[in-house]
Amino acid sequence: MADSSATRRLIATLRTAVGRRHVLTDPRRTARFRRGYRSGEGGALAVVRPGTLVELWQVAQACVVADVSILMQASNTGLTGGSTPDGDDYPGGLVIISTTRLDRLHLLGGGEQVVCLPGTTLYALEAALRPLGREPHSVIGSSCLGASVVGGVCNNSGGSLIRRGPAYTELALFGSVGADGALRLVNHLGIALGDDPEAILDRLDRGDFAAADVDPATDKPAHDHRYVTHVRDIDSDVPARFNADPRCLFEAAGSAGKLIVFAVRLDTFAKEDETVTFYIGTDDPDRLTELRRTMLRDFAELPIAGEYMHRGAFDIADRYGRDTFRAIERLGTDRLPRLFAAKAWVDGVTERFVRNLSDRVLQRAGALLGDHLPPRMRAFRDRFEHHLLLKMPRGDAAATATLLDTLLPGGWFECSADEATKAFLHRFVAAGAAVRYRAVHGDTVEDIVALDVALPRNSRDWAELLPDDLGGQVVDTLYYGHFFCHVFHRDYIVRKGVDPLAFEHALWKRLDAVGAQYPAEHNVGHLYHAKSELAGFYRQLDPRNQLNPGIGHTPKARAWEA
Repeated sequence: MADSSATRRLIATLRTAVGRRHVLTDPRRTARFRRGYRSGEGGALAVVRPGTLVELWQVAQACVVADVSILMQASNTGLTGGSTPDGDDYPGGLVIISTTRLDRLHLLGGGEQVVCLPGTTLYALEAALRPLGREPHSVIGSSCLGASVVGGVCNNSGGSLIRRGPAYTELALFGSVGADGALRLVNHLGIALGDDPEAILDRLDRGDFAAADVDPATDKPAHDHRYVTHVRDIDSDVPARFNADPRCLFEAAGSAGKLIVFAVRLDTFAKEDETVTFYIGTDDPDRLTELRRTMLRDFAELPIAGEYMHRGAFDIADRYGRDTFRAIERLGTDRLPRLFAAKAWVDGVTERFVRNLSDRVLQRAGALLGDHLPPRMRAFRDRFEHHLLLKMPRGDAAATATLLDTLLPGGWFECSADEATKAFLHRFVAAGAAVRYRAVHGDTVEDIVALDVALPRNSRDWAELLPDDLGGQVVDTLYYGHFFCHVFHRDYIVRKGVDPLAFEHALWKRLDAVGAQYPAEHNVGHLYHAKSELAGFYRQLDPRNQLNPGIGHTPKARAWEA
């Protein structure tokens, strides 16, 4: 919208819809929405924060009519920049619609299913389900702080819980922009709410529907039921789950901002209270390979979780994630979104004077907090290069211990409840620790190259050893991930002066040679190229290319013109 008068008219319309205080145009106030958690930054005409689904519909309509580009954003915790601008060259200019105020949810069937609005966080869903003895698809232990439920579905997120696979549903309520430039509301939620778009959205927002209005929709999955069998195929040369897998691309699922998703309906899961966690260490990755293949092939029940950490990731998380660890441990997860919002505000105010001030202060504070890890974990860090956290049902504890004695004698221990909690929390803070490292070592670090890799299910050579020409370009590496799914997060802290893009492309060639898929679960964002199947899916959802244009290095121009 080069015409400033047209821009002013749009801003006025947006303010009428949501109120003046919820339309941000000052670059200092919009900075935390325009800059990605790890990467990505660009300009925006405005950031709009609707408070109801009707307001979201009205904002979207105004943007479609004005022919501006639209970027949907929830918690802005993505690791690939997929929900933040990439440059300033968006057709018509860009409006970011932040959904964090739309954080309501509705439990169905006594909590066996849930309807989540676009800003509902995993934390909020966990809290709502906890009294019912149930859990969402993902729980703390993955790699995103404050992630939204809808964001997980739209980005094919996986998580740490093996049996649940990627976030997936075929039950959603969404708006799509047709090739004719018209915004249409599609109700595939399986809840009868009427025919008028604003009436539908208002009723859903308020929970104004009865059990009789809810279709059981037994023919429409609300999670990936097939994954428990799919992941066991240990001789397949296709990865278990990855972003471009056509198996899990359906309307909102995998849409990556190419639809305006108002709500998703998802299954929840019975919480397993009787569990045992084993802490495993080895210097021989082949021992872990045999453990994985044996359990996936022979055990009647899949493990609950199997989280891997390399010693390097252990150390970085130890040094640069300590304050986050303590904050979660002492304050709980529910307060984290507000803490991170406060951190972003501080950085926005002080950025003109000191870059990354909050990270520098928090890093110094973390150093004063004292040792936060159990002695047995410390001992295993010194003894072993490879670490695995294996969570099992109590009924499989004896069989697991017997297998561990056979494959890894002396290389495991059964965790106490406190050790288990701290071990998984330590794994959880690894991703943020890499960001902290970059923030406080800007003089020696060029950037982070973060790869999200799905290896073939039959892969045995999963432990990467960089050749000297690439190894010399990094200060450090962090390897961690979801071991039984063969999904790994590989973070490379690149030395000052190294071209991160050239380094990343060299890594891609190595991954292509072994049949890996990337990204695995964090959206292509603006770091990865969308594979042809995925780009075709995006074109189908958004033929006008008005929503999140440019995602996955696709064209930004209207109608997908190159």
